[in-house]
Amino acid sequence: MVRSHDVQMVAETDAGCCGTVRVRVYYPDTVHIVEEGSRVFKKYVLETRPQFLTLALVLVVHGSALAAWHGSIHIGRSILAAIGLILLQASVNVLNDWHDWTRSGIDHDTVQTPFSGGSGMLPARDLEPREALILGIGTLLAGSAIGLYLAWVAGWELLIIGLVGAVLVVLYTPVFTRTGLGEIMAGAGLGILPVVGTYFLITGGFDTAAWVSGIPATLLTYNLLLLNEFPDTTADTAGGRHHMVVLLGKRRARWLYAAAEAAAFVAIVIGVVTGVLTPWVLLALVAAVPAAKAVTIAIREYDGFEELIPALGANVQALLGVNVLMAAGYAIAALLG
Repeated sequence: MVRSHDVQMVAETDAGCCGTVRVRVYYPDTVHIVEEGSRVFKKYVLETRPQFLTLALVLVVHGSALAAWHGSIHIGRSILAAIGLILLQASVNVLNDWHDWTRSGIDHDTVQTPFSGGSGMLPARDLEPREALILGIGTLLAGSAIGLYLAWVAGWELLIIGLVGAVLVVLYTPVFTRTGLGEIMAGAGLGILPVVGTYFLITGGFDTAAWVSGIPATLLTYNLLLLNEFPDTTADTAGGRHHMVVLLGKRRARWLYAAAEAAAFVAIVIGVVTGVLTPWVLLALVAAVPAAKAVTIAIREYDGFEELIPALGANVQALLGVNVLMAAGYAIAALLG
């Protein structure tokens, strides 16, 4: 019998004048190490909630396409910006999980949905709190390092945007979610700041179009957080969070959600009417379809749980759809000259 630390060799000899020998060598320990490494890597990736990291990517695409419309393209910087922002968003997700499990205890009572309630890795004991903390800090440092490099090549103005973003990552859960500022800070950190920052990184300057283009991104990310808070309200209240759903109550918060969703699309139209944005970004109005679905369900089922889940999904579709379609509009405008 071959023990786990032995090398297993099997020889097969073919008859013939040459006496060909084929030897197959197995390294059981190596296989075990690879499998274990793959398992650990998978659980770390799942802890970051990878299905939602698409937002960071589409925000950079949004800002890059806007820069292309204004005549500037830098694929290398866009890729680095996307990696950096994905790492920072991952850090927010992980540190939020760690805090909600080890500090506030919210996740001891939270009932998960596919869109809210954290990754579920800590409650399921699939990840130790210490591992989550190390992962959260590690992704924060890695994302910040990329941001520092990009600020070094692009200018000190980008450093300010990056520092604001890093502060939002660190203080989001322990401070902003407890003071009624969580949604707007998340909206800024995963909305207008990445769009404007990416635009500056590629063009070397700021422009009114970048700030206006970032408004719908900010409002829809704001609403991503806001609607996701509805199913978690009871646990969040017990854990000391004071987000807008807790402060206003679900009945009134649903109208805030509806108003912010409508305002995002109004901002796009105003940007076009005033000549700040290209008419091609009106393509983003297609995303009003899932947005209307989300609003309709939220207004009717605001106090439900299972009934609200389709609205959470449509809400994500509207957010990603607007950013992708605005980027597509800028790309078409750039190609048409």
